Amino acid sequence: MNEPLRNLLEAARKVQLSKSDIEVQRRSFAYGNTHFENEMITRELVDRVADEMADQKKHD
Repeated sequence: MNEPLRNLLEAARKVQLSKSDIEVQRRSFAYGNTHFENEMITRELVDRVADEMADQKKHD
């Protein structure tokens, strides 16, 4: 592995993500994996379902 790549990886290990950043990553992952299998899945659909799940969790 070359030195610039090693430095980037080391810097990435030290990054602290906020809860918001983690949620954005989670939704992006969900979209990428589901859209790959079903092109009818949209980012808007993933966001809507994630929001509904969050609301439901608040009421449980």
